[in-house]
Formats: sequence, C-alpha cells, structure tokens
Amino acid sequence: MASSSSSSPATGSNSVISSATTLADSLFQRSLDDLIKSLRSDPASEPSAISRAIAEIRREIRSPEPLTKSIALQKLTYLSSLHFISMAWASFHTLELLPSPIPHIKRLAYLSASLSFHPSTTDLLPLSTHQLHKDLTSLSSNSSTSPSLPSLPLHFLSVSSSPDLALHLAPDLAPLLSRPSPLQPKAVASAYRVLSFCPTTVPILFKPLVDCLSSENPQTVSAAIGAFCELSSPPNDPTPYLPLAPEIHKILTNSKSNWILIKTLKIFSRLVPLEPRLGNRIVDPICQFLRQSQAKSLVLECVKTVLSCFPSHEEAVQLAIEKIKELLNSDDDPNLRYLGLQTLEMLGPNHNYAIESNREIVARSLTDPDRTIRKKALQLIVKTTSQSNSIETFSLLVKEAAKSDLEFANEILDSVLSVCGKDDYALVMDFDWYISLLGEMARVPNSTKGEEIGRQMIDIGIRVRDARQELIRVSRELLIDPSLYGNPFLACVLSACAWICGEFVEFLKDFVELLEALLQPRVNLLPSSVRVVFIQSIIKVLIFSFYSFVEGKISIDSVLRMVNLIEITLGPLVECDDVAVLERIRNLFGVIYLLRDIKDYKKDEEKDREIGEIANILKKILFSEKMGPVSINAQKRIPVPDGLELKENLADLAEFITSTSTGTDIFLNPKRENENENLREEMRIETKSSSILLEHRKRHGLYYLPTEKDEKEAELTEDFPLVKDDLITVNNEESSRRLKVLKPRPTVVKLEEETEDLLQASSSVSVVKTDNISGAIMSVLSGNKNESENRELNSSQERGKEREKNTDRERKKGSKKNEERRRKSRNRKEKEASVVSSASKQEPAIQDFLL
Repeated sequence: MASSSSSSPATGSNSVISSATTLADSLFQRSLDDLIKSLRSDPASEPSAISRAIAEIRREIRSPEPLTKSIALQKLTYLSSLHFISMAWASFHTLELLPSPIPHIKRLAYLSASLSFHPSTTDLLPLSTHQLHKDLTSLSSNSSTSPSLPSLPLHFLSVSSSPDLALHLAPDLAPLLSRPSPLQPKAVASAYRVLSFCPTTVPILFKPLVDCLSSENPQTVSAAIGAFCELSSPPNDPTPYLPLAPEIHKILTNSKSNWILIKTLKIFSRLVPLEPRLGNRIVDPICQFLRQSQAKSLVLECVKTVLSCFPSHEEAVQLAIEKIKELLNSDDDPNLRYLGLQTLEMLGPNHNYAIESNREIVARSLTDPDRTIRKKALQLIVKTTSQSNSIETFSLLVKEAAKSDLEFANEILDSVLSVCGKDDYALVMDFDWYISLLGEMARVPNSTKGEEIGRQMIDIGIRVRDARQELIRVSRELLIDPSLYGNPFLACVLSACAWICGEFVEFLKDFVELLEALLQPRVNLLPSSVRVVFIQSIIKVLIFSFYSFVEGKISIDSVLRMVNLIEITLGPLVECDDVAVLERIRNLFGVIYLLRDIKDYKKDEEKDREIGEIANILKKILFSEKMGPVSINAQKRIPVPDGLELKENLADLAEFITSTSTGTDIFLNPKRENENENLREEMRIETKSSSILLEHRKRHGLYYLPTEKDEKEAELTEDFPLVKDDLITVNNEESSRRLKVLKPRPTVVKLEEETEDLLQASSSVSVVKTDNISGAIMSVLSGNKNESENRELNSSQERGKEREKNTDRERKKGSKKNEERRRKSRNRKEKEASVVSSASKQEPAIQDFLL
C-alpha cells in the first residue's frame, strides 16, 4: 500500500510534465517557413542549423498531437528533399499519420511515406497494407471519401511497393483499371510497377491493362502503351505481346499523339524480328509519317525503326536517308546533328553510298564545339573507312588531331592506330605512306600514344621488308629533331627509332649524321632504358661503318671522326651509376679498342688481314641473323619426343635430387656458427649439385633439349619459311574501288597462329530467356491461369503424344508425295510456332491480322 501510494504521485507528475512538454512544443514549435528563413539567414552556418533542426524534429515528432507531428514531418520532408537528409528513422511516425481524416495531414503522410519507405530496406511496409486497402477501396467506389487526395495511394504504391504489398493490393487496383475515370491513367502506371515487382499478379491485372488499350481516354491509352513498351523492353522477352499486335496497330494508325506513336514504334521494332510478317502491315504508316510529320522526335523514331527492321525496303530506306540529311544540316540545333550522326551510323553496308555522300558533313563535324558530336563523327568516319579511302581519311584525321585539344587529339590517334594495325595492317596498301603518317602522329603536339607508335614502327620493320628504307628515313628525321626529346610520352618512339637505325643500318646513307643525332646532348633527358637502346645502336652503327670501310665504301676520315665523337661525348659515362648504361659503355669502348689499328690499314698486309678478320667477326656477331616475327605459340611447334612424359613442375626431378642428396637439404641449409664451415658447406653443395645434374642428364636425357640444331632451324633463311607470306584476300566488290598505287602492296609476314585465334572465336547466338513476367503473360493469354504447372506440363506432353500418333497414322495412309507435302507444312508451322507464342495459336485475331 505504501509503495502504490508513493508511485501514484510520481506517475501523475510524469504525465503532467509530459503534457506540459507537449503543450510547450505545440505553442513554440517552428513552422516550415521559420525553418527556411533560419537556413537562408546565415548560409555559412547552414550545417549547424540543419543539425539543430534535426534534433528539434526528433523531439517534436514524438508528440501525440497530430498537428505537431505533421509539422515536424513536413520540416523533415523539406530537409530530405533539398539537403538529402535520411528519413528512414521516421517511417513509423509516417504510418501513424496515414489514417488521419484531415486531408492536408494525410497528403503529407503519403508524401513522407514515398520518401522514407524503400521495398528492400524497410520492414514496416506490411503495417500500411490495411490503410492502403481502405484508401484504394474508397477510390474505386462511387463515393469518394477523400476528394482532395485521389492519387496519393496510387503514387505510393508505384514508388514504394514491395512484392508482398503488391500481391495483397492487386485486387484493389483492378477495379480502378476497369472503370473509366480520371484516375485510370495513374492506375495503369501503378499496375505496371506492381507487375514489375510481383509477376504473380499478372492473372489479375493483365487483362484489365490490355482493355485500357481500347479506351476512349487518350491519357489512358498513352499510359497503357507506355506500360507495354516498358514491359517488352530488354531484358524482358517481347514474344508474349505478339497477340496484342492488332490492337497496337490500330493505335498506330488512329492516334494523333506523337508520344503514343513513338512508344508504338518501339514496341513494333521488338516484335518485327520475331514475326517478319508484321513489317508488311506497319511499313506504309511509317512511310506516311516520314513524308508528312513535322515532329523531329517522331521522324527520328521512324528512321530508327526503318533502319533496324526494314533494311531491304528501298522506299522506306530512301525516305530515312533524306530525313538523316535534314538532321545533319540542322546548324541551329546540335542535338539534331548528333542524332543525325547516330542514325547515319545505323546504315548497313548495303547503303555505304549514303555515308559517302555525307562524308563532307561528317568531316566538318570533327571541328564542332560539342565534344559528343566530334566523338560520334570520329566513330562514324573510322567505321566506314575502307582500302579505297584509307589514305585520304587517315591523313585528314591526323591533320585534325594536330589542331585539336589534348583529349580529342589522342582519341583520334588511338582510333587511327587501332584501325590501321588491325589484322596485320589490312587497310594499309602503301606502307611508305603509313610510315610517314606514323612520323606525323609522333609530331602531334598533344600526342601521348608514343608507345603504340613505336611498337608499330618496329613491327612493320620486322614484317614488311620493302618498307625498311622509308622506315630508316622517318626514324632518322625523328632522331635529328631535338624538339621531340622534351616530351616524355615520345621516349618510346625515339627508342624504336634508335633500334630501327641500328638493326637496319645497311639502309643508311650518312653514318656520321645519324651518330651525331644519337649523341646529341638532349639524349640525357631520356630515361636510362632508352639511353641503353641508343648506346646499343651506336655500337651497331660503328661496327657496320667499320665493316663498310674495310669493304671500301667509306673513307677512313669518317670512321675516325665517329670514334673521336664517341670518345668525347660518352667518355664521362664510364663512371655512370646505372649498371645497364655502364655495361653498354664498356662494350662500346671495347669495340673502339679493337679498332685502334685502323689508322695503319693498307700499310701492312698482316695487320690488314687482322683488321679484316675483326670486321667480319664483329659483323657476324651483330648482323649474321635477320630479325623475324615470333609467335606466342612458337613453343608448340616443337615436337614432343616419343616416350617423353613431362610432369607438372618436374616433381620427379625434385624427388631424385632429394633421394640422392645426403645430409641436410640443399635448399634449406641450417645456419652455421662458423663462417669457414659455412663456406665449406656451400662448396660441398655446389660440387654435389653439379654431379647430381650430370648424373640426372645421363639417366633422363629426354628431359633436356638436344645441343645440335634441328634441320628446320638450319634451313631457316631470310624468307622465314615458318610463316605465311600470303597477302590478305580482299572481296571483289572492294577491289574495283581500291586506290591505285604506283607499286604493289608489299608482303606482310604473318604468323599461322594469328589468324587461327581469330577464326576460333565462338559466335554465340543470343537467346532471350523467358522471364517470370513473360511466362505469366503467356499462361494468361492461353487461358491456363487456373492450372498448375504440373498439369500444364502433363497436358502438353499428352498433346505431343497425340500429334505423334496422328502423324504416324497419316504417314501409313498417305503416299510419299502427300507425306512430303505434310512434312513441309508441319516444319513451317513448327517454325512459326517457335517464334509466335502458344497464345497466338488460340487467338485467331493475330493470325487474321498477319494474313
């Protein structure tokens, strides 16, 4: 009794305090206008003001007063919409206001629920099912209990619905679809969202949604067409919507709304590939739109439909090409020019003449201020380049790259390099021209494609023998130009040029000029990896010039001048810290030491013979074997000896070593306390490992490569017999339009595996998988919505058995001629049935429409 009497005053005092707090919140609560004014009064302190407002809203939203709670929720909705404040924590308070009879509070509750609820993150959505059911029922009844907020439940259902909520509320949505009213278009939009969330609602909502296509209200028809356009869009399967083709065609011919016509054309563009006979019914209306319509959006959709569905219909294609020209010539609207380039790219190879006739306009688009137009024009030019116009096209692109900004210039260079280098330079007919073009690309001020330029120069030098003279000329010009040494992106180009000049030095005319270029002071700006290549090329040039002097092709003064220039320029590098550079420098001065007696040449026969032998030996060391392309699969050419069984990582070799070794493991030696013992142990291991290796070679000789050269390797000459020298075959149609060159295309050395890898690319056929919505729609259209999946499967199997029995009976009765006729007819029907869904068999309207 004492405890109860003592607790009651405390409880009463708490209730009094709570009511006082609620009253204070109601009297002194800031409205939305006050919150906006406080935020705008001091923009610098906006984050702190938002934090104070959130704390204030969290306190006010717990109030039992609906008005106080609604004002707090209104402020929170404002902050969430403009300042992206999360409302997930206020979801339950939103549900508390949904049953409110006050219209503006109910409207605010639905708006807040649309922002705070998400189907994948909330667990409170089931609590709103009953209230949504009441509101949707009131909307479908004749007496509207809330005339000021008719569409809010539909909006909430379409934005924040979940599969369970959609399944429970689908029966309440069906009457809104069936009864003509101002809410019917919004009900159609909500039905599309419900079908997307929950495909099991198709038996309830699909038929009313189909009936909306024949509604007299244009807004309802527009919403229904938009819903079916979205339902048939990828990755969904459009096959179930083939039975709706007659109704959609009726809308196409009777509607005056451009938006409805555009959505209708999108649907037909997905149905025509499934049923080609639909094209005969819609091509005439499309041609009429192209002739008469002034709406650019509708004309553009007609052009896309023609190019994707009717590429062989000449009249429609000609109309589409005329409209594309109009779009390309729209100087006042860059959006139309971009769309014109986009549709021009859709033209197939049979209409390349249209692209050629507009090539000047496309080339002019490369200088457009809009970057997207420039990029699309570049893609179109590169895509339509052939052997006949490759020289003109790529020369134009490189000139344009020299005047463009950094990003677009490198996009142009990347496109030119990738297209020209594709399929072993299939588009290049004149390699002298292409090598000079590579030199121009290297000189583009904003070029960052030096690595690919250098790679292609080396690749052409190895593969195309007839182009080496021009390659040496271009490389010499690039090495002489001192302005290229300051660009770090061109270091790979200079490295390739130095390697080419050293590898194919026999094509040089002036050795001293090239050596001066390789020894210029700006070479020190290059990285050490590039300087190593320069020094190696200097060694090759010096040795070849020495050999040329012995052969009597150059004078002694030129060789001595080169030697003096090398000693003066590269002498300080003897103390270089870079190991790679130091090694090449020592090799270079070692060669110079061998040439110390060159001054006495032609004076003593014995010395002359020694100098000649030195020249021949040096030439054989560096220039005896010609460089050729090596395939990545070259190792596969080596035949495996009979009886050789290679195991992974040669595990048996490790077992042999461990079995024959004594003492500790040779790979994991324990630490020795004494250095002398460690040294003796290392010497013992070395001798033991060498003896083990010799013994293993005797016992397992097949594991080792033979020391003698193979017969094929001995027969290798400059012609590289292991590669194919056949030129790339060109179609007869393109051969008539080739650019006439003064000399035939040189031979490009190709490897056998390079073409095999391309031919082995699997051509996968894209098969559209039937999704859940498509399967449900098929069952509804075929009248099987009340049957289970097992009964449907059993009935289909029984029908198949009956058809087989009837077929066998007919084959026994009929003659061979009738049997052949029936077989052809049956194959044709089965082919049509694979395209048209099973629903179209039971819908005579689609068959009559197609015929």
